[in-house]
Amino acid sequence: MKIIRTQKSYATSDGAGVNIKRIAGFDGNSLDPYLMIDELKSDDESDYMAGFPPHPHRGIETFTYIRKGGFEHQDQMGNKKAIRSGDVQWMSTGRGVVHSEMPLADDSNGMHGFQIWLNMPAKEKMRPPRYQDSTESGVPTLANDQQATLLALAGSWRMNNGQHVDGAIMGLAGEGAIADVILPPNSAMLLDVSTHEKVLIYIHSGSLYETEFGAGSLLEVAPSEALTLRAGTQGLGALVLAGQPIGEQIAHMGPFVMNTQQQLREAVRDYQLGRFGDIV
Repeated sequence: MKIIRTQKSYATSDGAGVNIKRIAGFDGNSLDPYLMIDELKSDDESDYMAGFPPHPHRGIETFTYIRKGGFEHQDQMGNKKAIRSGDVQWMSTGRGVVHSEMPLADDSNGMHGFQIWLNMPAKEKMRPPRYQDSTESGVPTLANDQQATLLALAGSWRMNNGQHVDGAIMGLAGEGAIADVILPPNSAMLLDVSTHEKVLIYIHSGSLYETEFGAGSLLEVAPSEALTLRAGTQGLGALVLAGQPIGEQIAHMGPFVMNTQQQLREAVRDYQLGRFGDIV
């Protein structure tokens, strides 16, 4: 595994005061086709119970994955869903979405989840929004003889032994593919990621074997025939994010990601005029 660069998550807050760890890449290059990785991990309700009241988006895709706890999602398209442990949800906002994400109280488990933003290509940014989740279908998995497990959250995944699986959600922007890889202590998994130009690893628990990289570390690695993930003595939990860079100019302001400043102004105006719709 050739590491190209590393990045450390930083503490911040969003929504109505939710404490998170964030990796941001709104330069249009460092994470492309991804824009942001937010991790919410806490056993303290004060870190997350305020949630994310109604807010807009345009020009991005949001991908939510819950490991512990849950959120209730609601949007102006009429979707109202409880997204709980093991579920994923994808919202391709296109020309505009208004949604809310409010925590579901769980006194015993706390909260651990991710929201990942992907950029949309310019030609797709103003199409109608789309929504999908895994609450009915579940998330497919792969496992090897070392009891290492891959949860195929989105896109197609192949282990180097030939096992292949399509994820719970297909069709992400930038041919995005996202997996949660869980390795017992001192075990390994080999993935074929050679069809992707961008491959990122975000460690959420444990550590990589014989490295200083632990929870909150992001690694960009060179695509190759085999990506070897090897756990340290505490095991390893890591999101693997792959895709094809979009390579377009980015203009970013809060919940809107477009290609020009003029388009951002239009997004703000359309939202203020009520053209995104309302949650009912």
